[in-house]
Amino acid sequence: MVNTWVPLGSGLYNSWRVSVPSNLERSSNLERYRKHLLTNKKHIAKNMICICSQRVAPPSPRNPSGSYHHQTRHHLKAASGTRRVGSICTMSNQKTHSMAAEKMEVFKSLENWASQCVVPLAKPVEKSWQPHDLLPDSSLPLDEFTHQVKALRDRTAELPDDYLVVLVGDMITEEALPTYQTWINQLDGVGDETGSSTTPWAMWSRAWTAEENRHGDLLKTYLYLSGRVDMLMIEKTIHYLIGSGMDVGTENNPYMGFVYTSFQERATFVSHGNTARLAKKGGDPVLARICGTIAADEKRHENAYERIVEKLLEVDPTETMIAIAEMMHRKITMPAHLMHDGQDSCLFDHFSIVAQRLGVYTATDYADIIEFLIGRWRLEKLEGLTPEGERAQEFVCGLAPRIRRLQERAHERALKMNIKFSWIFNKELLI
Repeated sequence: MVNTWVPLGSGLYNSWRVSVPSNLERSSNLERYRKHLLTNKKHIAKNMICICSQRVAPPSPRNPSGSYHHQTRHHLKAASGTRRVGSICTMSNQKTHSMAAEKMEVFKSLENWASQCVVPLAKPVEKSWQPHDLLPDSSLPLDEFTHQVKALRDRTAELPDDYLVVLVGDMITEEALPTYQTWINQLDGVGDETGSSTTPWAMWSRAWTAEENRHGDLLKTYLYLSGRVDMLMIEKTIHYLIGSGMDVGTENNPYMGFVYTSFQERATFVSHGNTARLAKKGGDPVLARICGTIAADEKRHENAYERIVEKLLEVDPTETMIAIAEMMHRKITMPAHLMHDGQDSCLFDHFSIVAQRLGVYTATDYADIIEFLIGRWRLEKLEGLTPEGERAQEFVCGLAPRIRRLQERAHERALKMNIKFSWIFNKELLI
């Protein structure tokens, strides 16, 4: 399903290439897949696991190339697989704690800087918005509250089903916040070891979590009041997702972790910004304001993580440059990649395709983010690198054009199909 950036040779950063099948392989795989769909629909529905394989798809947040190679995650020493244990998706052969022990001192030495330059980016509670500010006020007399809910339902009545699928997918991603806080606290040297640690890294992670917590609460309540979506299936999806966790390939390594959050927060900013634009176009200015407000939070969080990576490039350029290259080589996987609802085991991929088609988050956005980060961190002008760091630099700085070329090819060979989404009462969408 997903194109992977594959290392060549014995050295990790000796060279990279994009794994693209030949024209003959593409046509052969496509024809086999068409026949497979026609003859094995029930078998597919019963047996497909979380991450699909051998399927043609347009670019998505998780699939910028649209490749239909089997899903693989290439770690330094082992491939990682996905399997189902009961109702939970799990990853196997994961690499952990890859950062050298002496690098812990780098993050210890940056604590004063983080106190001054990162922690202040969190807003004080009394100056922060709350979901209550943007929702019908349940403390009003019943007739007034009912009037506000009716107005909400009237605004959302004409929102397209595909837009609702994307909005629900974004909301479910936000609702899996317990997974993300767990993940960030497992990064070596920057985690909250006591649950109330006073290190700036811990203070930031708790403040970030508190701010993010409002996003899912707000979107979920708004969607609940709209009456347009199947809340039971949405709640099951959230339950499944938190139970499954995530594996974004950062190996408890804060260099890689902060590269990941820089990219992911910008991707989320782009996604919520585009859902705001589409909500306004669809006739719901309140929902547009909600999505825009969330996008503004994501932009501020993005700035915090980009500052951290920028500082790491200053104090440890080669290690940081290699971490950036490694994360780009693995491809940034969105945190809800193990999403499923108990029915559609490829739910995340299908949601991503709808987001791509609506222009909410696309392969072009993926390439744009890479180019933005290259400029933001001035990677093309970075000096003082070892030969290994220079090879990593060359790889990253040449990556976006390759993704754009692959996007064009994937668009031409995209296979459309009808998919039911349980979130909208099993209505079918052509994706």
